[in-house]
Amino acid sequence: MALVLVVVAGGVYGLTDWGRDDPAKPLAKKSPGPSGSASPSRTPAAGAPELSRIPTTAEVSAARKPGESSAWIADDKTDIPKQTNKVHDLWIVGDTAVQALYRKVTAHRLSDGAEVWSVTLPSAVCETPANPTPDGKVVVFRNERPDNERGNRCNQMQMIDLKTGKQGWQEKLDEPDDEDSTFIVYSAISGDVLSVARGQRAVTYRMDDGSKLREVPSEKKGACFPTGVAGGAARLLVSSGCAVSTDRSKNYGQLREFDPRTGKVLWRYRTKTGWSLGALISMDPVVFTTYNNEDTASDWRITVLDPGGKHRVTFDARDKGFEHCAGDGGGDDIQPCRGASVDKGLIMLGGQVQVGAYDVRTGKFLWGVKSDDRRYLYALRAEDGTSMRVYEAAGPSTPGRTFLMGPRGAGTETEVVKHPAATAAWEYEMFMGTRPTSTDGSS
Repeated sequence: MALVLVVVAGGVYGLTDWGRDDPAKPLAKKSPGPSGSASPSRTPAAGAPELSRIPTTAEVSAARKPGESSAWIADDKTDIPKQTNKVHDLWIVGDTAVQALYRKVTAHRLSDGAEVWSVTLPSAVCETPANPTPDGKVVVFRNERPDNERGNRCNQMQMIDLKTGKQGWQEKLDEPDDEDSTFIVYSAISGDVLSVARGQRAVTYRMDDGSKLREVPSEKKGACFPTGVAGGAARLLVSSGCAVSTDRSKNYGQLREFDPRTGKVLWRYRTKTGWSLGALISMDPVVFTTYNNEDTASDWRITVLDPGGKHRVTFDARDKGFEHCAGDGGGDDIQPCRGASVDKGLIMLGGQVQVGAYDVRTGKFLWGVKSDDRRYLYALRAEDGTSMRVYEAAGPSTPGRTFLMGPRGAGTETEVVKHPAATAAWEYEMFMGTRPTSTDGSS
C-alpha cells in the first residue's frame, strides 16, 4: 500500500510506503527543478496518532474549512511485499504527478488526484533518474528477475512516455564481463541522452532508441573512476573517486562536465586532497557538497563553481546548524541533495529546526528562521531573489504550512497556503514515515 497527499495550491507533495505488515524505510525524493528538496526519511516521533482509516478525497474536500487550500489523497492498494520498498523520484509532467513504486508507474492528475494512467512492469523498479527529458520521457530501471530475493541485478531498462503512459524501447544494460556491477545503478537524463553509473563505470545511451553512445573514461590508469551521474536540461556531470592511496587522507574527488552527445570533457574540477564529492545541489550554477574523507558524518562544505568549472566559493554552513542534505546525508547517489536547492541567486538550506539562504556568489549567509517547536523546514523556491517560499512540516495534530519569508527574518512571515486541518494527521504520518494502522491492528 502507498499513500500520497497533495496540497494543491502549495505544490507540496508527501509520500511514504510500506509492506503488508512491516513499515518500510521511506526514501522519498521531491520533484526536480528549483524546488528539488525533499522530505527525508525520519524515525517516527513518539506519541504519533494512530490512523484508523484513510479518508477519500471527497471526504477531505467536505471537511475543508473556509480559506484552506484544496487537497487530495491517493491511496494505492497495490499488494507490496513485506520488505523495504523504495519510493522513487516524483516527476511533474504537464498536469500530472508521476511516480514509480514496486512494479507500477502511476500518473495522478494534480487538480483532483484522479489516476490518469498506470503501467505495471514484470519486475520491481530499482532506479529512476531525477529528471525526465524535455518532452516528458524517462527510463526506469527494473530488476532482472520477478522475485525480490537478494542478488537480483538492476539491469533492465524501460522507456516510458510520462505524458501518456505508453511504453517504448526495452534494453538490457551493457555489462560485458561486469554483471555484478549492476546490483546498484545510478542514472540521469541530459537532454536526449541517458547516463548510467554502476560499479566503477559510466555509460551513455540514446534516449530515442536505447542504443549505446559511449563509455565515460576512468583516469590516472583507473585510479579515478566514475561514481555518479547528474543530469538536467542538456548538462551531464560525472563524479569520480580518486583512490590514489590506501591512506584516505591522500585521496580526493573529481567532477567533470561532458558534452552528452560527443563525450567531450568541457571542464574538470578537483576537490582538495583528503576530501570527496558529496551531492549536487544545483546543475546551473554548479553547486555541490564535499566531505572530509576522515570524518564523513559531520565535516562537510558547500562549493560553488563558475560557468567554466572554476572554483568560485566554498563555505561552511554548520555554524548555522545546518546538516548535510538536511540530515539525510545525500545518500549514495549524487542527485539530489535533499533539503537544499538553488534559485534566483540564493542557496537555500533547510532541515530540522531552521531554514536559511546564502548568496550563491559569495557564500555569505543572508537570513533565516528557526522553528519554535522543532518542525522540519524546507525552502520550495525563491521569490524574486529577496524571499523564499518555505514548507513547514505538520505536527502530530496540526497541519503544515507554506509561507514566504525574507531578509526581515522571524515574525515577518506571510502565509501563502493554509493547509487543511482535516489532513493534518496524514500529512504528519507521511512525512515521518509511519504506517497508519487500522483499529484491528492490520495494515
